[in-house]
Amino acid sequence: MDLVIARPEGLYCPPGDFYIDPWRPVERSVITHGHGDHARMGNTHYLAAASGEGILRSRLGQDIRLQTLEYGETITHHGVKLSLHPAGHVLGSAQVRLEYEGEVWVASGDYKVEPDGTCAPFEPVRCHTFITESTFGLPIYQWEPQAQIFSGINDWWRENAAQGKASVLFAYSFGKAQRILHGIDPQIGPILVHGAVEPLNKVYREGGIRIPETQYAGDFKKTDPALRQALIIAPPSAGGSSWMKRFGEYSDAFASGWMMLRGTRRRRGVDRGFVLSDHADWPGLLWAIEQTGAERVMVTHGSVAVLVRYLRETGLDAQGFSTEYGDEDEMATAADTPAAEETSS
Repeated sequence: MDLVIARPEGLYCPPGDFYIDPWRPVERSVITHGHGDHARMGNTHYLAAASGEGILRSRLGQDIRLQTLEYGETITHHGVKLSLHPAGHVLGSAQVRLEYEGEVWVASGDYKVEPDGTCAPFEPVRCHTFITESTFGLPIYQWEPQAQIFSGINDWWRENAAQGKASVLFAYSFGKAQRILHGIDPQIGPILVHGAVEPLNKVYREGGIRIPETQYAGDFKKTDPALRQALIIAPPSAGGSSWMKRFGEYSDAFASGWMMLRGTRRRRGVDRGFVLSDHADWPGLLWAIEQTGAERVMVTHGSVAVLVRYLRETGLDAQGFSTEYGDEDEMATAADTPAAEETSS
């Protein structure tokens, strides 16, 4: 029996009668992390990693029926032994380990393998079948060390400040923004954030993650001299909106794994692109799969066909899994850019 199958509602565990990151409302859901394509409203019961509780309640509602597990803690439901293990993606992200009648499956959710200090680092989990993402599942995607990326952001910010220009950096509100804030040099100048970013900064701080002092960008006007030295973190959909007018002369940049592609940089129309992703690159995906020892690999969202073909050539039993998961770097939903932020001048 397959421990996880695809149903219209999402990835379903038949013996346990629960779903993993369902995309339609269900009775029982196990949530790998709080991004909107994995954690959706309407489920009766949620199970997630304890470190992700603040994020889930912030995004889905304080009164959701949420049960949490510490990493490595085990529960048994209908004979299925279930535990959650660090995925290294964002705060509270987890891989789901399922064991039933001697068979072990791991559903990874989204993951990255380079530790970054904003969440528990990725932990390989041995299994018979591994469900992996493939967002950046092409050999061209190979990330530079993140310290090098943060150094580039610092240099760009310093250069702009020396010219009296604000530095506006677009990054997804949950995860990417906090990773940048954790990694940059806060001594360069004041740090301002969009209203969609600050509530998540608060959750990270409450979770014990070091996030430097930030100020609400909406409190500043074009004439404020502090703006000329400032770094402003905002979600991608703020770009081109009236919200940007308050910053006067500025240089803008976008932080995403997709910035590796020149065409994406052109479409975004920004001055700079920083290649920074919270997903595993091609070598990271291959390393993670190898570390599991799995003989069977199910590949979801991304470059599925390429990764499946490569894994088959190495002798693994690999196949694609159809899902409705997306990529948060490309998301620009109303939930991440409140109307009041978009329309203020």
